[in-house]
Amino acid sequence: MRIAYLSTFYPFRGGIAQFNASVLREFQKAGHTADAYTFTTQYPNFLFPGETQFVKDGDIVDKIDAKRILNTANPLTWPGAATKIKKTEPDLLIMKYWMSYFGPSLGYVAGRMSKNTKVITILDNVIPHEKKFFDAPFTRYFLKRNTGFVAMSDKVKNDLLYYLPEAKVSLLPHPLYDHFGEIADKESAKKSLGLDETKKTLLFFGFIRDYKGLDLLIDAFGKLDKSYQLVIAGEVYGNFDKYDSMIADNPNKENIHKHVKYISDNEVSTYFSASDVCILPYKGATQSGITGISYHFEVPMIATDVGGLAEIIHHEKTGIIVKSPDAGLIAEGITEFFNKQETFNFKQNIRNLKKELSWKNFAEKLIDFSKTI
Repeated sequence: MRIAYLSTFYPFRGGIAQFNASVLREFQKAGHTADAYTFTTQYPNFLFPGETQFVKDGDIVDKIDAKRILNTANPLTWPGAATKIKKTEPDLLIMKYWMSYFGPSLGYVAGRMSKNTKVITILDNVIPHEKKFFDAPFTRYFLKRNTGFVAMSDKVKNDLLYYLPEAKVSLLPHPLYDHFGEIADKESAKKSLGLDETKKTLLFFGFIRDYKGLDLLIDAFGKLDKSYQLVIAGEVYGNFDKYDSMIADNPNKENIHKHVKYISDNEVSTYFSASDVCILPYKGATQSGITGISYHFEVPMIATDVGGLAEIIHHEKTGIIVKSPDAGLIAEGITEFFNKQETFNFKQNIRNLKKELSWKNFAEKLIDFSKTI
């Protein structure tokens, strides 16, 4: 099969680029002709409040040789991008969708494919976390130009069917990220981060955005005793002022360790290996790539029951699900986790799950789905 894959690839950084590279490599291993296409401009700077969109020194990346053909902000580039892909006569065009901003550009390209090309989009989100006035029209425009979709949670599938009730969709769980290296020695990892080796270690990891609920976790942490320590590791979208203020007023502030920066890929193992549990105190969600990283390092999770998180984190098997985004309930969930971790054997359950969530399985099932539509 000839496959064109249009999305984020090297030199862009981040979990979506890593996801795309992993799936593309599996297509190639299976004998398909799979060509990667990416952006000349992914986001205008005003839509990207982080440090940089591009790979930095220290990132572990798969340097996919993607053709940079599409400026999402410049419609004059869209016809040329569509033509370049169409000329290769792909059987399948695959894209990734996570923000309505991409609806016009990706939708235009999808709509220009020949009738012999099936268009399948892997959906991270349909309804974005941070709402914009153009979400609905941009999303509808994009969705109608696809042949089928892959959703990675029931929440996303249901959001898709709200917009497009007749959509053909396959539900495939998010594979596990496996390129961050091996699990390191816990004691050594704690030492390298300046942590107390005797304390129970909680990790908040990834981009810091309002919907991810770090404020709830800081509040919850203040309700715990001094046997706990919290590591906050990730780059902030916007500024960290409100969190600094909360930390300053926290009765447990001396046990909060801030690493507010972009965490390069070669540092990821240290943070997860040092931790007993990863906390996802989200106020809203679809799914999270952090779950795949945490499972790779065999670190259980505590998460709020929002979006599709409870589909990925199995309550009392691979972690603890808290009923709602509430600081008191999160604190109770943390205490419950440590009281019951031996009873529920979280780590062994995660090891069993790791065997199922491979990139190979995901890629094979996507191809199988494409043959049915």
